[in-house]
Amino acid sequence: MAMHLTRRRLLGAAGVALSIPLLECLLPRRPAHAGGGTIPRRMVIWYVPCGINGSTSDAWTPTTTGADYALSPMLMPLAPVRSEVLVLSNLANRPAQAAYMGSNDGAGDHARGTGSFLTAARITKTEGAGIQNGVSVDQVAAAGIGMGSVVPSLQLGVDGGAPTGGCDSGYSCAYARNISWADATTPLPKLTNPRAIFDRLFAVGESDADRARRQAHRTSVLDYVTGSAQSLAPRLGRTDRQKLDEYLTAVRELEGRVGSMGRSVSCGAPPRPMDGLAYADTVAVMNQLMAMALHCDVTRVATFMLGNAGSNRDYTFIGANGAHHELSHHMGDPAKLAKLQMIGTWEVQQFASFVGLLQGLREADGSTLLDHTAALFSSEIADGNGHWHYQLPALLAGRCGGQLDPGRHVRYDTEQPIANLYLAMLHALGVGATSFGLEGTQPLANLGAVSTA
Repeated sequence: MAMHLTRRRLLGAAGVALSIPLLECLLPRRPAHAGGGTIPRRMVIWYVPCGINGSTSDAWTPTTTGADYALSPMLMPLAPVRSEVLVLSNLANRPAQAAYMGSNDGAGDHARGTGSFLTAARITKTEGAGIQNGVSVDQVAAAGIGMGSVVPSLQLGVDGGAPTGGCDSGYSCAYARNISWADATTPLPKLTNPRAIFDRLFAVGESDADRARRQAHRTSVLDYVTGSAQSLAPRLGRTDRQKLDEYLTAVRELEGRVGSMGRSVSCGAPPRPMDGLAYADTVAVMNQLMAMALHCDVTRVATFMLGNAGSNRDYTFIGANGAHHELSHHMGDPAKLAKLQMIGTWEVQQFASFVGLLQGLREADGSTLLDHTAALFSSEIADGNGHWHYQLPALLAGRCGGQLDPGRHVRYDTEQPIANLYLAMLHALGVGATSFGLEGTQPLANLGAVSTA
């Protein structure tokens, strides 16, 4: 008699509560529901600090529009995933301007821009009491689609720091170090330790007995489940076998990456990334962790901060020595401009790598994870020298269940609030919203199916 496979049975056979891909044999036998079938849609926000030098010039912005546009110098790393990315020009977040609606809060554009990056709200200038913001778009999305996953939303980053004290010209560090806000006064702290994130991804629901048993056997998570998974393989369909193989391969690759700094990962509860990873390696691991969290349906909404507002990271490892924030105040210096272009190009390369990871992971129906995701790359300002909150750099990757039509450069004739882009992303996810932030009144046009929704 054929065995009916369930997620519980598969995990029980493996002896560990490991989050696994959504396999066809585990799907309920019912017709696809209206608006997207059984495969969930996902949202990712990929934030970079200090703006993008050249975002207002041909160094960033392609000179032509449409599907036949030529990649600009800073966008060249997108070449492998060009068909899956929208380049959007002429977006603004005006509520982050120093002067807005009759008020002028003066200096502090990095904290102000980062605080309102995903809220499109006017934040209150304070270093202590009286913090005031808005709900961020990722949390609106999480309320709509995140409850079907283990973790409604995941906040990740590279730089930590408490949300207390002053970080930028009278603005609280709560604004400078967080982009996710549960409500007007509650920033959601990000996880910055790859080991802690790996635990959260792989140890969800694991009992003390399971953890002790794996520690006793001193084996990796993958080693522990491989035997049982392979024994189940003959009972799986072709798509499921391919999906399970991709998943196990991805876990092995991740374990190899995080354990390559001097010793192999062969024990733990579960195997955890080591401390002391170089910055570039940390970013690569974070990309993999996010991709796997989405693929395993641990979460459907994720945010990632490549650095905190006004980051002064030194990029000597790519030949751009000097503090990033200080370089961003380039004053037209050709040497600084060259370094900033190197930094921006490297940042795009890391985002392109993330998009490539999503493109390489298969869903139960043979589509890719990227086909069901909307992933936004942007920053709190445009060119760091001018501290503008208009002409923002924006890349939108993925098809979000057929709601987005990527592979184009879209330049809007008139400035568009980035809040309208957030509305369009929410609609693409199937989350109804009629407004967002202070300026979001209608979904941004010319993105695909959502344009006529």
